[in-house]
Amino acid sequence: MFKKIALLALMAAAAYGFFYFDLNTYLTLEGMKGSLDTFKTQIAENPVLSIAIFFAVYVAVTALSLPGAAILTLAAGALFGLFQGLIIVSFASSIGATLAFLVARFVLRDTVRNKFKEKLKKIDEGVEKQGAFYLFTLRLVPVFPFFLINLLMGLTALKTWTFYWVSQVGMLAGTIVYVNAGTQLAQIDSLSGILSPGLLLSFVLLGVFPWIAKGIVAVVNRRRVYKGYTKPSSFDRNLVVIGAGAGGLVTSYIAAAVKAKVTLVEAGEMGGDCLNYGCVPSKAIIKTAKVAHQMRNADNYGLDSVTPTMSFKRVIKRVHEIIATIAPNDSVERYTNLGVDVVKGYATIIDPWTVEIKTNDGETQRLTTKTIVVATGARPFVPPLPGIEESGYVTSDTLWTKFADLDEAPKRLIVLGGGPIGCELSQAFARLGSRVTQVEKAPSLMGREDSDVAEYVESVLKDSDVNVLTEYDALRFEKRGVEKVLVVAKNGTEIDIAYDEVIIAVGRKARLNGFGLENLGIQFDKTIDTDEYLQTLMPNIFAAGDVVGPYQFTHVAAHQAWYAAVNALFGTFKKFKVDYSVIPWTTFVDPEVARVGLSERDASEQDIDVEVTRYEFAELDRAVTESSRKGFIKVLTPPGKDKILGVTIVSEHAGDLLAEFVIAMKHDLGLNKILGTIHTYPTWAEGAKYAAGNWKRANAPEKLLSYVEKFHTWRRG
Repeated sequence: MFKKIALLALMAAAAYGFFYFDLNTYLTLEGMKGSLDTFKTQIAENPVLSIAIFFAVYVAVTALSLPGAAILTLAAGALFGLFQGLIIVSFASSIGATLAFLVARFVLRDTVRNKFKEKLKKIDEGVEKQGAFYLFTLRLVPVFPFFLINLLMGLTALKTWTFYWVSQVGMLAGTIVYVNAGTQLAQIDSLSGILSPGLLLSFVLLGVFPWIAKGIVAVVNRRRVYKGYTKPSSFDRNLVVIGAGAGGLVTSYIAAAVKAKVTLVEAGEMGGDCLNYGCVPSKAIIKTAKVAHQMRNADNYGLDSVTPTMSFKRVIKRVHEIIATIAPNDSVERYTNLGVDVVKGYATIIDPWTVEIKTNDGETQRLTTKTIVVATGARPFVPPLPGIEESGYVTSDTLWTKFADLDEAPKRLIVLGGGPIGCELSQAFARLGSRVTQVEKAPSLMGREDSDVAEYVESVLKDSDVNVLTEYDALRFEKRGVEKVLVVAKNGTEIDIAYDEVIIAVGRKARLNGFGLENLGIQFDKTIDTDEYLQTLMPNIFAAGDVVGPYQFTHVAAHQAWYAAVNALFGTFKKFKVDYSVIPWTTFVDPEVARVGLSERDASEQDIDVEVTRYEFAELDRAVTESSRKGFIKVLTPPGKDKILGVTIVSEHAGDLLAEFVIAMKHDLGLNKILGTIHTYPTWAEGAKYAAGNWKRANAPEKLLSYVEKFHTWRRG
């Protein structure tokens, strides 16, 4: 401890002396220019001593993290010329940086390690694998000052020698540019010198260096990640897409539209989960369930209420008929006609440019391709609860087949999970005659939504006779003779729930294994690691859809697909960052819940000050005519401003009504624009205008209105 204190005291004294004696004035452009002649005279009289002093000063400034290293680099060019100045600065800066690195390690590392042990352990693991490359890229394209890199790297497990030589090499390109600029500054002896070609070229180099450096980093990165692989001299395809869900279909469609040669590989059904197991079948059964509910409540519309009679087998048959009706839009035939080479089979990425396909008819083919897009989607996550496999279960994927032969809906149905899928299916099956118990371990349903929305959803589910159990942990499944039981617990008290069927709806898990990603070193945990351009570790391999996240929605997969396709095919010239700024979604309970942007919970967690404006659909004429007055619109704006930060709608047709707000947010149109737009009467869409009107009234310019009132009083005499 004494040694650390002594070192800190020495450094503090040196820094104090630096500023006390105004040495920092020499390390400004004006100070350096004003002293050039004096320094040049001293160098001419004693060149060796002058170089040694300059070298020592540079090392000291860098080691102490004092301001002025950039000016000293320019000065080196001005005083010693390009070659000699480059040698001096290159070694002085690297030695000084290494000293700062060692000081940070000696003084701070133990303290930081004790306080942030786990976090630093993970950082050290990354540094051990790719620390040299990380440091090199930071040196080449500095995102933040070099002195911070020196100090922060000292806290990691990076070896001192590695730090030194990587710094020496990484800073060389930038040093050349700065020293060269210094040689040109030294030649200015009149105003005309400012316009000299050499000086202008030096400043151009300073301006374009970050782009040059990024290009160098890209080349180095490619050499590093592709080491050990041989790139083909020509390719069979411009693009191979793995997975024919929303992400894969849109990606291959775009590629074919721009005349690229593209192969789409799918082992299962075209259209992926959304068409075959998710969006389409669930919305079909939700509609049937809503009609059954309306029949039971026909008295709300002046009719006699009736109890619907049904064959559940016919209900599921209708679901499959709807899938079949939509399927041609996603079919092999359609995409083949669009110019996509569709192959039914399993794809494995052999190397960055080769995909092996084991076709469904037993053949194997290999394709070389310039780029690859992985769009393999997700599957339902099944928790490893004791007894779950023995008792049997269905998921949102398998229930359409498992229930196809049932004459009536399951009598006693458990839905495990309180997210959007669980809520939609709970309400639908309850309306179709099942006694549904929904189990959710969180304090409320719909955990991503505000508490008022979650409470509303729970109330409508209970109105549909769903037995909602929140804060219950599912412990185990048991078979007791012919009876099947789920054991759940709340606050340590266990209860048994007997059931005939159970739907597992606790979330979805990305399909990540079996495609060869792990063999290429492409990182993934819950999703594939990609950058903002959807590139993986391998620059020519991209990913889109549920395998990437952060949202598992069909429309987001299609949104990402555009970026994946364009960046894969044209990224050499121009790449586009994925825009997640305006992402809408809808939960299709009845009434629906739709949201875009911030919720009140999000705003609170992110410490964003917002003004909340509400409009109740009980006041809307169209809602009154349809006896559907439940629900509201909630709009979040900055206090006193009409910029829309987020919108939640709970109502009939909420998903459709949200579109107006999505367009407004995307194109930065505020509530005043919505208020000034004519909406047809009587429609549900008028709710948007009335919500904007509520905001306007709450933000009326009271002082101005008081003057207007006086004006009208004066006009009346």
